[in-house]
Amino acid sequence: MEQIEIVTNNEERRKINKTVLHSLDEKLRGELFMPDSDGSYEKARTVWNGLIHKKPGVIVQCRGAVDVIEAVNFARQEDIKLSVRGGGHNVAGLAVSDGGMVIDLSGMRGVHVDPIRRTARAEGGALLGDLDHETQAFGLSAPIGVVSETGIAGLTLHGGYGWLSRKFGMTIDNLLSADVVTADGNLLRASADENPDLFWALKGGGGNFGVVTSFEYRLHPVGPDVWFSAPMYPLEKADEAMRFFRDYMSSAPEELGCIAVFWSVPPVPEIPANLHGIPVVIFLGCYTGPFEEGEKVLKPLREFDTPIADLSAPMKFKEVQKALDADYPDGRLYYWKSLYMTELTDDAIRAVASIAAERPSPITSVDLWYLKGAASRVGIEETPFASRDATYLFALESNWDDPAESEKNIAWSRKVFNDMKQFSTGSSYLNFPGFAEDRETLVKSAYGRNYERLRQIKAKYDPGNLFHGNFNIKL
Repeated sequence: MEQIEIVTNNEERRKINKTVLHSLDEKLRGELFMPDSDGSYEKARTVWNGLIHKKPGVIVQCRGAVDVIEAVNFARQEDIKLSVRGGGHNVAGLAVSDGGMVIDLSGMRGVHVDPIRRTARAEGGALLGDLDHETQAFGLSAPIGVVSETGIAGLTLHGGYGWLSRKFGMTIDNLLSADVVTADGNLLRASADENPDLFWALKGGGGNFGVVTSFEYRLHPVGPDVWFSAPMYPLEKADEAMRFFRDYMSSAPEELGCIAVFWSVPPVPEIPANLHGIPVVIFLGCYTGPFEEGEKVLKPLREFDTPIADLSAPMKFKEVQKALDADYPDGRLYYWKSLYMTELTDDAIRAVASIAAERPSPITSVDLWYLKGAASRVGIEETPFASRDATYLFALESNWDDPAESEKNIAWSRKVFNDMKQFSTGSSYLNFPGFAEDRETLVKSAYGRNYERLRQIKAKYDPGNLFHGNFNIKL
């Protein structure tokens, strides 16, 4: 009788008969893949980050909530380690586990918009672009991220920043309900009125409580025409540029979402070839307020000094959401870390400029997200997300293409992360976690005084800790 090797919840390896797995396969509307399946297994196990090369024992590609229920029940009964894949864009690669079972939602990408109620329900495998495509048809948008190929599930469950966060709050602040398959195989609706404790936990508490098969979001009027900001200043102007950024953003309208990006001039046809690759500071932003005011709002960002290039322009919001996609292709090598900062001191500015000058890869970026606005006005205990008082998010996005350069880039990133701690609160954004090293410290610092409440909810909905292949809340 043919067998395959799987990993249990206790990280032990054991054999399981294929006939047992075939019994699960017969219950599915989706597909089941094992390592000896055809090329579909290789495609299914691959995620966005090219650094991740895990080989699950079994992958269940679900087509609906019932498939998820069957997979959860099977994993629990057979004691198989679980991971959950939404869009597959978690930079740490937590969507897949070596030898375990992957519950893969990538085939569940449906989105339904109610333009009257201004709500949208999206399945757990949907990408941001799926949501934007449907909502922008009605001049509406949910506050989500800034790269359209990102999965909505991971983004939402750990917070969710984007161009609209200053005006309308984080993604979790606009979550109205969720459908969740819990560890016992039940499908529950979580909202302010139904299972409100579970709903609270989902708004930042990660995948600890079940598999979210759909998310319902509050929508807001946005676009279709907005203003995109992208003036580029030479790195030599970094100190002056960042002092300006700090001062301007402190009083800028909340309709302006903006990130100071230390990067290199991109090789795009709109910019002369002799400028490509020059280290720069970019005021990357999107203004979604009254269209006729956008040019005036962006003018100070574009005229702080003489930019060496400027891609600022009026644009469709849906196109702004895609503007960065080409810089984050599938299969590139990524290692991202982050820290929250309550202030941007002159010493911190000098440190960031020095870091940017030493980047080992020209496609690595050092980013400072300005956070103050609607997201800051949510109470620390209203959601599990405890970093509401931060003014900036320092995000180190190390990106490279040559595997031979991996060790150098990762080591540099870790050193930078440790050096920048002196300017930070010590807490990180869990969507930018490196490889999730020192996971327990990351989790406790991210949730602060909300951690104990999350533990109690975890004990209620997942007492056996079936869902632990994530940023686990330990019981």
